[in-house]
Amino acid sequence: MVTSVYRGRFAPSPTGALHFGSLAAALASCVDARAHAGEWLLRMDDLDQGRCVAGMDSRILATLEAFGFEWDGQVAYQTAHLGAYREALGRLQQSGHVYYCRCSRSQIAQAAQRSGVEGPIYPGTCRELSLPDKPGHAARIRSNEREIVFVDRLFGHQEQVLARDVGDFVIRRADGFFAYQLAVVVDDELAGITQVVRGADLLLSTPRQIFLSRLLDYPTPDYLHIPLVFGSDGRKLSKADSAHPVDPSDPMPALLAAWRFLGQALPHVGPLSLTEFWQWAPSAWQPALMSTGVAHD
Repeated sequence: MVTSVYRGRFAPSPTGALHFGSLAAALASCVDARAHAGEWLLRMDDLDQGRCVAGMDSRILATLEAFGFEWDGQVAYQTAHLGAYREALGRLQQSGHVYYCRCSRSQIAQAAQRSGVEGPIYPGTCRELSLPDKPGHAARIRSNEREIVFVDRLFGHQEQVLARDVGDFVIRRADGFFAYQLAVVVDDELAGITQVVRGADLLLSTPRQIFLSRLLDYPTPDYLHIPLVFGSDGRKLSKADSAHPVDPSDPMPALLAAWRFLGQALPHVGPLSLTEFWQWAPSAWQPALMSTGVAHD
C-alpha cells in the first residue's frame, strides 16, 4: 500500500502491562504523527500466543485511553494477518530467497564460527540441502553481500552487510510461528505505514526489515528509534519488569516524566491538564532534542 499521508503506529505486545518504556515509545510515535498532521494507528503484536496474556490487550488499550491517547481506525491484530504472512513467504520462496533449515539453536551455537551484531551467525549448514517445507523446519532468508544503508532520524547513518553481520535469518520458526522480521514488514505494508517510531532495541534489526521490504517490492518507511529506558539495575525495562508499570489512575506524572525522558522541555506555564498536554505537545515536539543514551530509574 502506497500513501502520501504520514502514517505512524504503535505496536505493543499483550504479554504484560504497559510500562514506562512502552509509554515513552507510544508518546513519541503518537506526538510525531500529530506534529506532522498524520495518522496514528494501533496494532497488537499478538503473534506469539504462547507469551500473550489473556485480556492484556484490553488492559493496554484502557491504559492508553486513560493517558489521553487517541488512535485512528480500528485496532489491528497480527493474528488476523496469518494469511498475508503465508502469501509473503510463498512469494519469497518462489523467487528463490528462502530455504528450509532443520538445525536447532544448540547445533547452531556449536557450529557457528563467528558472531554478528546479535549473536552467533548461522553457518549455512542447510543452505544447499533443498530440505522440504514441513513441521520442524525453519524458513530462512538467503542473505547477501549488498550493503543495506538507511538514515535514522535520531541515530543517523546506519549500514549493515547482512551476510557479514547477521547471516541467513529466520522468517518462520521451526514451531510454525512467523518471526517478527517478516511479520512486522507485512503488517506495516498492510497498514500503509510511512514512519516507524520505536525503541532503539530494534535499530540493529531494521536492515533485515528493509531487505525483506525490497525483496517483496514494498515501499520502505522512514525510521526514528528512540532511546531505551533502563532500570536502576542497568537493564532495559520490559513487560516482565512488574516494578515499573504506569498508573492509569494518575496519568500526568508518568506522561510528563516520559516527555522529559524524550528530551523535551516543559512549557513555561502552570500544571497542565491531560487535555491541555495533548493540545500543546505536537507543536512543541522536537525529536532532535532526544539523547541516544538516557536511563530512567
